[in-house]
Amino acid sequence: MSELINNREQRIQILKEVILHLHRGEAPEAVREQLKQLVSEVDATEIAAMEQQLMSEGMSHEEVKSMCDLHASVLQDVMAEPRAPRAVPPGHPVDTFRRENHALEAALVTARLRVKGLEALPDAVTPRSERLGVLEAFQPLMDVEKHYRRKENLVFSVLERHAVTGPSKVMWAKDDEVRELLKAALTALREETLTGAELKVLAEAVLAPVLDAIASMITKEETILLPMALGLFTEEEWGEIWRQSPEYGWCLVAPETGWAAPEPKLPEAVVELSSSKAVRFPSGSLSYEQMLGIFNALPFDMTFVDAEDRVAFFTEGPERVFERSRAILGRAVQHCHPPKSVDIVERILSDFKAGRQSVAEFWIQLHGKFVHIRYFAIRDEQGAYLGTLEVTQDLTRLRALEGDRRLLQYEG
Repeated sequence: MSELINNREQRIQILKEVILHLHRGEAPEAVREQLKQLVSEVDATEIAAMEQQLMSEGMSHEEVKSMCDLHASVLQDVMAEPRAPRAVPPGHPVDTFRRENHALEAALVTARLRVKGLEALPDAVTPRSERLGVLEAFQPLMDVEKHYRRKENLVFSVLERHAVTGPSKVMWAKDDEVRELLKAALTALREETLTGAELKVLAEAVLAPVLDAIASMITKEETILLPMALGLFTEEEWGEIWRQSPEYGWCLVAPETGWAAPEPKLPEAVVELSSSKAVRFPSGSLSYEQMLGIFNALPFDMTFVDAEDRVAFFTEGPERVFERSRAILGRAVQHCHPPKSVDIVERILSDFKAGRQSVAEFWIQLHGKFVHIRYFAIRDEQGAYLGTLEVTQDLTRLRALEGDRRLLQYEG
């Protein structure tokens, strides 16, 4: 038997080789036995490092995601005992994430009991009370969206500053799986004609899998994401996350108090424009306060991505369609989108940079709203590409207008 390997870098390399064997179709049992002979204990952060290396070497996040549960099963026998979580003060962003996870775990227990109760239903009946009971138990789980959005837009953006992108992409893809399963579960449970037999099929195909997926993500956050972030982030970065978290809301529980976020520091490269100064344009001039007032009064959202594909600016007006937090400033725009959408983002940027296109347009139905999204290539007077402007507007009210309004009438 080979000697057990206790060197971190060697362990990560062996983990990578083992996962590649799985990827090529080797039997999980054979790989598990080989791993047990070679490696003593695997730390959860080493799994994240292994995923990062695989993706850096060309494996897509979809491939890593598809193998995520399989390699977690193979690695279970050599996983080190989880260490006691590092203590943080009440109100710290990590404390809030943990408390939300505990609340989600409690909600999962209730939902599992309701789903388990479906097993005893007669196949031919249409059990309204049982169906509604399961639907009621699943409603609190929808709050996980706020938890995931804070994680994806705030925690992941800071991880990227520390050159950690691979595990974030895999986690985001897993989050999207939870979203799709929850949507399918709630849509099906609202169907009033479901029989007992159909509810049992639904429980096996959708309800149990989504509960397992949420529980699995809680484990990944508690054992990999949060410890890794605590080891990397500065107090100032946690302060950024704390200040921007209300933009996305809280999942099931509100933050406690006790942790004081450090005061934000203005980046040295930023030059503030005083109120007495103005920017002169070919068609006139505007002061800083005037520009800020104009941006905040616009009835649509604008986000500007520079020529290096970094988010450089966004407006903060009252009519927001999608959440934006200042943590995205400087973030690669590809990392601001779910992994399944990145190909479209790359296509638009490539076409704009090459001069093949200058406008891309989309419209979607979102929570009862008709949302219009346009992307514009921004170029200088010589035609050189400067970046891309995204303009997003809720057109629901405008599309419903009819006839004329020729007299002054204020809204509200």
